[in-house]
Amino acid sequence: MTLLWGLSWPAGRAIAQSLPLLSSSAWRFSLAALVLLTWARLSRGAWPDLSARQWTGLVAAGAVGVFGYTLFFMYGMSHVEASRAAVVVTTNPVFVTLAAAWLFGEPFNWRIGLGLALAVLGAATVMTHGQPWSLLTGGVGLGEWLLVGCVFSWAGYSLMAKRLMTGVDSLTATAFSATFGCVLLWLGAVVVDGPSVAFTGLPDVTLGQAGLLVFMALGPTVLSYVWFFRGITALGAGVASSYISLVPVVGVGSAVWLLDEPLGWSLAVGAAMALSGVVMANRARR
Repeated sequence: MTLLWGLSWPAGRAIAQSLPLLSSSAWRFSLAALVLLTWARLSRGAWPDLSARQWTGLVAAGAVGVFGYTLFFMYGMSHVEASRAAVVVTTNPVFVTLAAAWLFGEPFNWRIGLGLALAVLGAATVMTHGQPWSLLTGGVGLGEWLLVGCVFSWAGYSLMAKRLMTGVDSLTATAFSATFGCVLLWLGAVVVDGPSVAFTGLPDVTLGQAGLLVFMALGPTVLSYVWFFRGITALGAGVASSYISLVPVVGVGSAVWLLDEPLGWSLAVGAAMALSGVVMANRARR
């Protein structure tokens, strides 16, 4: 899960710079939803019999965790380097842990709080190129704020997943939330990119671009989403989200290696702070 999500940052950056954002995302999630629905149907032998409340939750999860997250992710990646963007995602556990402690009674103490504060400071260092105080003076660009939207979307998705775990297995939850999110992405693609681009523009993609879309569909989307839901079931929302702390390591390393992005001091120091903070918070739960 961590490896696939880490590699999604340079892959997403490459897609965001060369393809229509919403249309490419709609095609990506179409493939992902098809695979997930087929997998769910074959593994269960029948379509799920869910309550109206469960269906409503799946629709909400698709709107927030798939459509919302993808929207912020792709537009953010069109403005910000993959290596810096990967570090911002480290703050996911901050909001998930705080909300999970409040809503679900998951563990929280001063050591967890200290670790999460360090993670936020590290992410802020990366976002502001080593000047975290500029957050208070409007020194952060549009791309960075779009990535903050990713953080809040994923936090909401994680908490919804915790609620949906009662009576809904991880594969079913992932398959149908991805499907509902895909529908919204298609609607957005038609409105923003236009029907001609959404439905007929992508056949002109190169073999490399098609490979990136397939990777993003099957790796970070299909496998990682299912594994993340199962992690929430077994470990709790806060602990499962803490494993995302390893994503920046893979994301930064792969972006520097594959995209030749610079590894400046603010990126290196901020990433180390963010990773150390989340590891500290995770250990404090034991």
